[in-house]
Amino acid sequence: MGDLACFKAYDVRGRLGDELNEDIAYRIGCAYAQFLNAQKVVIGGDMRLSTEPLKQALAKGLMDSGADVLDLGMTGTEEIYFASFFLDVDGGIEITASHNPIDFNGMKLVGRGAKPISGDTGLKEIQKLAENNDFISPSRQGNIQNYSVQSDYIEHLISYIDPAKIKPLKLVVNAGNGAAGHVIDAIGEKFQQFNIPIEFIKIHHQPDGTFPNGIPNPLLPENRQSTATAVRQHKADMGIAWDGDFDRCFLFDENGEFIEGYYIVGLLAEAFLAKNPGEKIIHDPRLTWNTIDIVKKAGGIPIQSKTGHAFIKERMRAENAIYGGEMSAHHYFRDFAYCDSGMIPWLLIAELLSLNYKPLSKLVNDRINEYPCSGEINYKVSDTQLSMKYVEEGLLTLNPIIDRTDGFSMEFPDWRINLRASNTEALLRLNIETKRNCSLLKERVDAIAALLKE
Repeated sequence: MGDLACFKAYDVRGRLGDELNEDIAYRIGCAYAQFLNAQKVVIGGDMRLSTEPLKQALAKGLMDSGADVLDLGMTGTEEIYFASFFLDVDGGIEITASHNPIDFNGMKLVGRGAKPISGDTGLKEIQKLAENNDFISPSRQGNIQNYSVQSDYIEHLISYIDPAKIKPLKLVVNAGNGAAGHVIDAIGEKFQQFNIPIEFIKIHHQPDGTFPNGIPNPLLPENRQSTATAVRQHKADMGIAWDGDFDRCFLFDENGEFIEGYYIVGLLAEAFLAKNPGEKIIHDPRLTWNTIDIVKKAGGIPIQSKTGHAFIKERMRAENAIYGGEMSAHHYFRDFAYCDSGMIPWLLIAELLSLNYKPLSKLVNDRINEYPCSGEINYKVSDTQLSMKYVEEGLLTLNPIIDRTDGFSMEFPDWRINLRASNTEALLRLNIETKRNCSLLKERVDAIAALLKE
């Protein structure tokens, strides 16, 4: 059959039809079960119209290779992560294309204990088996049953906060017609049982694979408007928006202003260290000063890791870190088997708002003023390596401190840059931060843009 283009560095993702279809899904099921010698696997999927048929084909492949299948129905990725470490299973697969265009779908694969399966840890082997399409006949045929871990999952989420400490809050929640709605509803019921005084204002709440309000990707400025408007209209304390499989959440303050994921990492690090002093916190190399400053002041140990979920999870395990955060709105938790969750962060921030008696804007604005940042700026270039070399050489004369954890980072007395090539497209990703100097920030961003134009 030849090469399968849907296998990427961390997961499976492809255009429907030629790159990903039911035949390929079936073969991935066979290959996954054979590679892991899996006896029992959990599966679930998002709300895309193509997800259910792909999931059924995947399940058939798993069963034809001797694995029993627990189908959790419509789930977010983290529900599969949870089931994979909570149940006695050999792993789990979520069918999702998260925030990709409507004609795409994909899969996220984990092994026992929700350990990631990516390029270096089995995904290439699974790809080879699927491409060869030559599978060993198992001694038995697997079976399938519908299954739910939802009540245990919700119980686990609530365990991150102290319900007695939550003050009355009004939250705008925007599932983006993705898979998050059913979890919000279940959390809402739990809140009522505990008499937690949180009121949800739900927008784009129903799952809908036709995406009537656009693809759920709150990183796109045009997708933020509805959450921002609802926050202002309802005078809410915070807005929360998710991507399609809700493994990332994006936060808006009480004025409807979008908060860069970078500053949320600092807030969550502080929240964990307040309860667990001396613990290790993992962060990515793109923007670091704010996180390092907060972690050190709170008595924690900041540790830098290469960008990307597989690297962060691996580093967290090695360091036994309590929390890890990326500026891209991925947040990882030791008690969640080092996996990322889009539900735990906003629960922790709601608790933080209750304990601090300060609005969210006040909690982040001081830090934004302290370390203003550009946010990630993407540049289309013909040769990423050549362009990076050119920028690097242009800055070397300024005697920076250089770090090559991911692309290159250069540190100067009052500003810092990280420039890295995208893993998936011909893009350079630029991040710049300064110390209390917005005009220097603009000046530096313009200067790098000019270098890249050359």
